[in-house]
Amino acid sequence: MNPALRPVFFVIAAIYLAVDEIFASIAMPIANWLSRQRLFARLRDWITSLPPYPSLVLFLVPVIILEPLKLVATYLAATGRFTEATIVFIVGITLKLVMIERLFALTRDKLMTIPAFVWCYVRVRAVLDWLEALPVWQLVKSKVRAMKTFMRAYVRQVFSLRQQ
Repeated sequence: MNPALRPVFFVIAAIYLAVDEIFASIAMPIANWLSRQRLFARLRDWITSLPPYPSLVLFLVPVIILEPLKLVATYLAATGRFTEATIVFIVGITLKLVMIERLFALTRDKLMTIPAFVWCYVRVRAVLDWLEALPVWQLVKSKVRAMKTFMRAYVRQVFSLRQQ
């Protein structure tokens, strides 16, 4: 790789991971709520009964189907359709993260029996740990936390005013 392009790829990767991190804070409560619903008990039982390799295939389905939605959203934004781009982006990322989170939680032990998955997981986790240790990441994370705290307080205030 051209050394001059390394900073560009780093910035793109950091933005990509930061967006996923921000949306994970939305997706996690949804995934946790879904995991408690009786409606999904059969599906949960079926997923947990799968052997390792079918679990891996199932785990990859949301990534393969929903990851390209970022490109669709980018295309929509580039063609001036910002509302549609925003909707596709938010729905796509949230769905992907909810599905991946739930599937990983249900199949983690089985996935960790697949050497290639473990190899990839260890490397991805190392990159994420390195990025999360960077001062700029910590700064962004603290700003996101402050924004979430502000939004929660604002929503509570708006709803308490409506009830009066």
